[in-house]
Amino acid sequence: IKNDNKIIAGTLLLSKKTPIGYDMFYAPRGFLLDYDNYEVLDFFTDNIKKYAKKRKGIFIKIDPYISYQERDINGNIVENGNNNKKAFDNLLRLGYKHFGFNIMQDTLQPRWMFVTDTKDETIDSIMKKMDPKTRQILHKCEKLGIYTREIDYDELPKFKDIMEKTGERREFIDRPLSYYQEMYKHLHNNGILKILVAEINMNDLIKKTNNDISNLKKEMDERTYKHDNNIIKMNEAKYQSKQKETQKEIKRIEANLEKYKNLLETDGEVITLGGILFLINNNEVLSLVGGSYEKYMEFQSAYLIHFEGLKYAIEHGHNRYNFYGIVGDFNEKNELGGLYTFKKGFGGYVVELIGEFDLILNKPLYYLYHCAFGIYHFVKNLKAKFSKVK
Repeated sequence: IKNDNKIIAGTLLLSKKTPIGYDMFYAPRGFLLDYDNYEVLDFFTDNIKKYAKKRKGIFIKIDPYISYQERDINGNIVENGNNNKKAFDNLLRLGYKHFGFNIMQDTLQPRWMFVTDTKDETIDSIMKKMDPKTRQILHKCEKLGIYTREIDYDELPKFKDIMEKTGERREFIDRPLSYYQEMYKHLHNNGILKILVAEINMNDLIKKTNNDISNLKKEMDERTYKHDNNIIKMNEAKYQSKQKETQKEIKRIEANLEKYKNLLETDGEVITLGGILFLINNNEVLSLVGGSYEKYMEFQSAYLIHFEGLKYAIEHGHNRYNFYGIVGDFNEKNELGGLYTFKKGFGGYVVELIGEFDLILNKPLYYLYHCAFGIYHFVKNLKAKFSKVK
């Protein structure tokens, strides 16, 4: 829609043909308009319906990129906070069918997100807002020598492998390699897409670990020399306790050293630990998809990659860093609650989006489609359970 030559509404529509020859339509995070403006929404809806009906559409699905009600870091509703309930009411008034206020990840795209504001922030100010445990893990990553780098088009199979292995572990079906290749071709050179991987050099880590062991042994020897020669008066109990603690630390690091040597032998000098695909616009840096290899989870590389995304948002003047999907159940004992806890550690707040809506164009076919879709997923889940048993 244009008003005085200015675009005031628009959308991208994807269509998918069903086996019976009719189409489903989807507007990803659309429409792009002011949902509070009933007149514009009404006019746009009417014309979109006409467009889709001509093309034998069954329904149009939308999931607007606007929040429903403002929430804090703990997921609590902010008293007198911003909300888009008028937009919600306008959609219902025009006949859109709401999927519901789901709390799990059972919509096409997440309804719940975790976001950190980066406008007018510095890296130091963001670090201060983090949970101490998150800061500690970031320091550990730095100490281990884990680093991040951006990959190019030819390395996309590396990222695809990360996503495939993550999908097997977390039970989701990943996109084909061609999906990432097409995204890269169309979005990377425009500065919209960036893929970072975390890596570690095992030779460097082994060298550093050997140095750590040598320093601790030297520390023990010096303490023993000072104790045995009465150079410094020491409380005997404290001396023995300190020596035992250091010896225990040496054994722990020596065990890690053996592990690192084995990894060098089996997996090579430079090991890729995980990766994230970011989408970037003027408002935000968004962590769209990412994963880590289960074998290297102890390195906790996801912390470092997200931190790099945060730093990029700060340094390039974006308003916020979006960790993207979480669930709306903030009980840490929940199966997916750990995802929220991990992101919460960086500081920020929960965003509850308005949700999915279907604009139904053909009621009989719409309900037939949903019935068939339900059966398909039931059979698919059943097959997956039987495969696990085997």
